[in-house]
Amino acid sequence: MIWLGIETANTPLSIAVVKDGKVVAEMIQNIKLTHSAGAMPAIEEILARVNLKPNELDGIAVSEGPGSYTGVRIGVTLAKTLAWSLQKPLVGISSLKALAANATLYNGLICPIFDARRSNVYTAIYQGLALETIMEDHHAHIDDLLSRLKALEAPILFVGTDVDIFWEKIVGVLGDAAIRAPFSHDLPRATEVIRLAMNAELPSIEATHHFVPQYKRIAEAEANWLKEQKEKEHE
Repeated sequence: MIWLGIETANTPLSIAVVKDGKVVAEMIQNIKLTHSAGAMPAIEEILARVNLKPNELDGIAVSEGPGSYTGVRIGVTLAKTLAWSLQKPLVGISSLKALAANATLYNGLICPIFDARRSNVYTAIYQGLALETIMEDHHAHIDDLLSRLKALEAPILFVGTDVDIFWEKIVGVLGDAAIRAPFSHDLPRATEVIRLAMNAELPSIEATHHFVPQYKRIAEAEANWLKEQKEKEHE
């Protein structure tokens, strides 16, 4: 089975092709190039390099969020368009779980972190090679997260480029229980998105129509609109 993997949930971009459980090619970059301009050309380039036509793909795996609203939306839109036009199954994988998958050789608690601005994060807790979910994907203030992590009374491995933003505070609360993953584990990889998708049940082609991003938080523009509507109701 030949898979195309797409990971655009945050600033990093990763595209991969996996055939019969073997990595054929993978592209990872962490530069400030908008995914609207870079993602589709990257897909076209990697398929051309491995001499694959789009209709030779058997499945598409995409990072479904949470993360950057724009990044998640672009990746999911591309994946849905390709999946439907090619009539191939589409599997969505949590972007946090895909990042945590970089560190599954650590047989303990793994905490991936994405910055959500204003001292907020998108995060979760997984454990070990099986990536058992200990704490579901969610949006939280960093102080609330650290309070919950401290209560676990266990060492925790933090992974992700955005961990650096909060590292001083993390160590201040958790002390020696906080472990920093190597920098080489910090970028999400489309191969891990595919690996996790390979363990999931393949959905029907019709299910592509109902596939939606998992933002875990409404967009700021929508939040402001809802706030305005509530204020109008009380005028």
